[in-house]
This record gives sequence, structure tokens and C-alpha cells, in this order.
Amino acid sequence: MFKRHLEDDESVVAVVHRHWLMGIKGLFWPTLAFGLGVALLAAAPYRSVAIGVGIWSVCVGGWWLRNFFDYFLDAWILTDQGIIDVAWHGWFHRESSRVLYSDIQGVSYEIKGVTPTLLRYGTISVEKISTGAAISMETVAQPRKVEAKILAQMEVYLHSKNLKDAKQVQELLSTVLARELQMREFENEEEEV
Repeated sequence: MFKRHLEDDESVVAVVHRHWLMGIKGLFWPTLAFGLGVALLAAAPYRSVAIGVGIWSVCVGGWWLRNFFDYFLDAWILTDQGIIDVAWHGWFHRESSRVLYSDIQGVSYEIKGVTPTLLRYGTISVEKISTGAAISMETVAQPRKVEAKILAQMEVYLHSKNLKDAKQVQELLSTVLARELQMREFENEEEEV
């Protein structure tokens, strides 16, 4: 479902959602409204009531789906190259932003209050080097583990990038050295002639 946000050579490490209770909280009222419609139909099983409850159920179903997608599609996608912040604001409004691990200055989390402490959810923030701005996600389940996962993946990414950079420097130096040796051989041949 989140593959359209990835680059061709990118792979998903984890998907971070808000705490599951926030999803239940968003689905509570539509589910209750649907139950009331069914209870009304059971209390008054007439054709006109059935038509009204049917229309009501379709509307409530749209409301339920919108709240579900709002919960599920608001996520951070942790990839092997960075973090993709996907936000779903409604049927026709989506946005996403990407922060590469090389652009991250810091990762922090905050658990504030009794309920978040007991249910282990909080806010996680990632600060960018270039702008100093931070992206954050509230009510994240297990923010300590998410922070550790981001930092571990960031270390793997930076280590592989450093190895890749070192390899490129090594190739560049070997090319320059090979040219220098060829130039010396050429100069030695010219001196002999």
C-alpha cells in the first residue's frame, strides 16, 4: 500500500503508525451510529425505516472508511535510505515528505502524561540538518523502540554510504596513480630517446 512512495532501489524497513487506540477512538462514533441504525431497524421493521437505515448505513460506512484511512494512511515509512512522512487528510488530499538519514540532525521522543506513560505512546520528532525544522508524529506506539529503530537504520545507512564514498575515493586515487605512472613511463621513454 505504501510502495508508490518508494524509489526503485529503496526497501521498507518498518511502517510506524499512531497507537492502535487512536484508530479505535476514530472508529467509535461511526460504529456506534451504525449500531443505532441497526437497532432502529430491529425496533421498527418497516420498509420506509429500512430504506432510511440503508441510506444512513451507506453514509456511516463512508464516515467509517474515512476515519480508518485517516488512521492507517497517516504513517512514517522507515526505509533503508530515509523516512517518508505520509499524511492522509481526506479522500482528495494527501501529502508526503522525505528525510534522508544523511540529513537527520537528531531523533527524539517525548512521553507526557499518565495515560501515555501507561499505554506507552508519545511524540517522536526528527530534526533536519539543512533547515533545522522538525517533522513529528504524535501518539506513536512504543516511541523508544521507534527511535532506536531509526537510529539503528541511520547508522547502517551512514556506514554503507561511507564505505561507498571510500570506495569511490579509492577508485579515483587508483585512476590518478595509474595516470601518473603512465606519465612517468612516457617521460622516461622520451628521455631515453
